[in-house]
Amino acid sequence: MAAMLPQLFDGMMVTVQIFVVTLVFSLPLGLLVSFGRMAKNPVIRWITKAYISVMRGTPLMLQLFIVYFGPYYIFGIRVTNDYRLWAVFIGFVVNYAAYFAEIYRSGIQSMPAGQYEAAKLLGYSRFQTFFKIIFPQVVKRILPSVTNEVITLVKDTSLAFTISVIEMFTVAKQLASAQAAMTPFVAAGIFYYVFNLLVALVMEHFEKKLSYYQ
Repeated sequence: MAAMLPQLFDGMMVTVQIFVVTLVFSLPLGLLVSFGRMAKNPVIRWITKAYISVMRGTPLMLQLFIVYFGPYYIFGIRVTNDYRLWAVFIGFVVNYAAYFAEIYRSGIQSMPAGQYEAAKLLGYSRFQTFFKIIFPQVVKRILPSVTNEVITLVKDTSLAFTISVIEMFTVAKQLASAQAAMTPFVAAGIFYYVFNLLVALVMEHFEKKLSYYQ
């Protein structure tokens, strides 16, 4: 057991890296996509709607394959092994941004029109109205849905193994095969469970703090 811990730890670090990078980039990207989804310009609205539909309607595993193998099969560009992790980052970010975009959109559109009108009467610009009045309330409303997606993301990181990225699940699978034992899978399962539990606790704490200040 002790001998495999360093390898599991290395895999765990890659899993955490995928998780953090995905959240850091997909949350703001999702907000931008939600603006496009609600845009008055029909072309922008159609493009973002199509993007969201494709990202949500096809498996993340398939999207990872396209991002990784696409440069070679479509453009003839040879990729290195270092690109594997970048492909995971890109695939996860564009996938989760689509889900977050719909969550943002539902929250924004649920806000009463009277709040926009009141802010306009008070002399607020559209930018000030959104980020000072609307968005803080939207965050509070959408937090449970965002929490569900974040918890799903923890488990989805295991899909990185499909393009041979050495993350936690890949390491556990290799160790289990080499040792003909279930112990690595149990260790990986404990990690995913504890990671999910920590994420849920952090999100719950954030939700309570948000409720306190609002």
